[in-house]
Amino acid sequence: MVSSKVVVNNPTGIHLRPAGLLCQIALQFKSKIDIKFNETTANAKSVLSVLGACVKTGDEIEILCEGEDEEEALRTLVKAIEDGLGE
Repeated sequence: MVSSKVVVNNPTGIHLRPAGLLCQIALQFKSKIDIKFNETTANAKSVLSVLGACVKTGDEIEILCEGEDEEEALRTLVKAIEDGLGE
């Protein structure tokens, strides 16, 4: 398992559109991918789960990837979040 912490920097946090993009990216990988924020662990492949984490601008989240393509999945998701998830 690999993990990395990243700060959400897009201006509106992870609302529906960025959550959808995050899930689209996560679904490309075979690995199990979770997002941890405070006491919440969200399945990155489920839009409702990601929205339920209530991540706002400036929040630090941890991405956890476990599986055969975990390294690539982690790199890709961290970059997408750092780039603002299309916002």
